[in-house]
Formats: sequence, structure tokens, C-alpha cells
Amino acid sequence: MDYAIQAEGLVKAFGSTRALDGVDLVARTGTVLGVLGPNGAGKTTAVRVLATLLRPDAGRALVGGRDVVREAGAVRARIGLTGQYASVDEMLTGSENLLMIGRLLGLPRRAAKARAAELLERFSLTDAGGRAAGTYSGGMRRRLDLAASLVGRPQVLFLDEPTTGLDPRSRGELWDIVRNLVADGVTVLLTTQYLEEADQLADEIAVVDHGRVIAGGTPDQLKARVGGRTLEVRPARPEQLDLVHALVSELAGDAASVDGGLVGVPVRDEALLGAVVRRLEDAGVPVGELAVRGASLDEVFLMLTGRQQAAEPAETEKAGV
Repeated sequence: MDYAIQAEGLVKAFGSTRALDGVDLVARTGTVLGVLGPNGAGKTTAVRVLATLLRPDAGRALVGGRDVVREAGAVRARIGLTGQYASVDEMLTGSENLLMIGRLLGLPRRAAKARAAELLERFSLTDAGGRAAGTYSGGMRRRLDLAASLVGRPQVLFLDEPTTGLDPRSRGELWDIVRNLVADGVTVLLTTQYLEEADQLADEIAVVDHGRVIAGGTPDQLKARVGGRTLEVRPARPEQLDLVHALVSELAGDAASVDGGLVGVPVRDEALLGAVVRRLEDAGVPVGELAVRGASLDEVFLMLTGRQQAAEPAETEKAGV
């Protein structure tokens, strides 16, 4: 099998803190590997090692078939990196930012200018290309930052929490860009605080905690580890929430939960859905939402790490900077 990223036994310590404690990661060429974990789990440190920004204390990693320590220069020629925060120069225009990156990569001026124009068009930034990047919205800056990481046509792209702080629309736009890159054959390693993002984009997921990979597989494989299904009912009339909760709990023989106006209960009997529908109809309770769903990545994350995914958008591995 063709792997764009192969890491075995990566160790990185900062003083007495082992940010990486034997991490193994693999990403097939032309796919998205999602790396999930709580703040401080080691995600960003792993990205920095794979991107040749940090030397591992132990272990070995190949990116694009090249060793990240012995062939760091060759690795850098094959990768792009977008960090948690946009790193563009706000005093330069969008076009000037991309032109500067191209020149730093050794492109002739004409080729760098053509590449900048191509990327501005691809990221719907052509009209803003002549404006200072400091005037861009948050979503536009993230698109420009991602465009900058693509100037050198990388084979492997590291995206370290690329949608941090973006509104849902801007996040969706970046998701579409990532899908298009993968369709073109780029391999993406994505770290994210948003479990929905991993579910949407990742072909494989590695869950990291305390510097170790504690689980891996496709999103569906990880969800299957939790197992079970949940019946969810939302009454059309909020004042009937208590009644729905009582009816569902009685029929399920289990105490239902209530979260944000939604009543949920584990499905242990295939006949439960029909029984709930009939009882609600007999009770004259109009339903606004009714569904049976499988486990979510949030539930997987909770089961594996013993805690919910952190609400804060930024990783706190300060020692790795």
C-alpha cells in the first residue's frame, strides 16, 4: 500500500513533559488522516515533527518517502503547512503575499506571479488580491493562508486546526477546498477540535491522548466501537417536553435523557420506534423531530478519553512552540 506519511514510535519531550510518547501514524496517499485529541494531547507537536520543525527524540518518520530528520530539505520541498492562525503579512496585499512565497521557494518572478494569480482565482480571492491582507475577513485570511501553503504544489498538506474561529459558512468553504485538494491527489493530515469536521473530511482517524495514539480507524469503525443506537424525539410544542420524556422512558424501560428540548433513549428493542410513534399519536402530541441515530464521534471521544472534546478552539502545547 502506498503511504504518504509513516511514523513509528515518535517521542518528543520538553523537560519532564513527554508531548509524544511513542506515536505511530500512517496516511495513505490521496486521503485525509484526521488526528483528534484533547488540548495538550500531542497533536500539534506531531505535526511539527512531521513538518521538520522539531526533531524527534526517538522514533522515525517518512513523509513523501523521505526521512524527516536525515532528508529534512527534501521533505520540506514536498509539503505545505497551515497552522492554527493565519500567518500572512497583513501589510502586503493578497497577491504580494503569494508572490513573496513563490519567490522564497525559488520560482522565477513571472512563474511566481502566475501561480499567485492562479491560487487567488481558485480560492475566490481575485477581486481582493490587490487589497492589504489586514482588510480581509477571518474566512478570507484563512483561504489566503491555505493558498500560501499550496504555492509550492505540495504532495502532503498539514492542516493544524485550520478552521479555528471561523463561522459555519467559512468552515464549509474550507471543507470544500480540502475535498478538491484530495481529489487532485494531495494527502492531508488534519488536526481539529471539531469532531464534525473529522467526520466530514477524514478517511481515517487517529485519536491521540497523553502523547499516544489510543485508537484508530475509519469514522464508522470508531463509531462501531461504541455501538448501540439512540431514539431522539423533539415535541413540536416545548411545553409537552415533560410528557414526551415520561412516555418515552416508560416505553423504553429506561430513563430517557433531555438535552436542548430533545428526548433521547438507547434503542434496545426494534419495536420501540413504532411503539413511541403510536403512543405519541394516541396522546395527541405533535412531533417536531423523530430519528434513530447511531453513535457519534463525540460519544467515541468521550468513551476513549473519558471527557468531552474541549470547547476551547486552540491547542495549548506551548512547550512545543
